[in-house]
Amino acid sequence: MDYARAFLVGGLLCAIAQLAMDLTKANPAVIMVSAVSTGAVLSGLGLYAPLVKIGGAGATIPLPGFGHTLVTGMLEDASQWGLFGILTGGFKAVSAGLLTAILFGYLMAVLFNPKG
Repeated sequence: MDYARAFLVGGLLCAIAQLAMDLTKANPAVIMVSAVSTGAVLSGLGLYAPLVKIGGAGATIPLPGFGHTLVTGMLEDASQWGLFGILTGGFKAVSAGLLTAILFGYLMAVLFNPKG
C-alpha cells in the first residue's frame, strides 16, 4: 500500500507540473523554481509534512519535496543554533541528494558522451 500511495502522490505532483507546462507559456525553469518554492512555503506553514506522511517518497522526491527538505533542515538547525542554523540547516539537509545527483550526472556524461 505504501508503494501505491507514493505512486499516486508523486504522480499527482508531476501531473500538476506537467499541466503547468502545457497550459501556460511559462519557461520550464520558472515552473521548477515555483515547485521548489511552493514546497518550501507549504512546509514552512506545516502543510507539506502531512503530504509526506501520506505519500512518503512520492512527496519527497519531486521538486516540492526539495523545498520541503530545505525548510525542514533550516527549522531543525534554527531551533538548535539560532540564526546560524537557518543559514546552514538547508545545506546539511540536501547535501547528500545534491552530491549524488552531481556524481551520477558526471558519471553518465563520461560513460555516454552526450552531444551538446
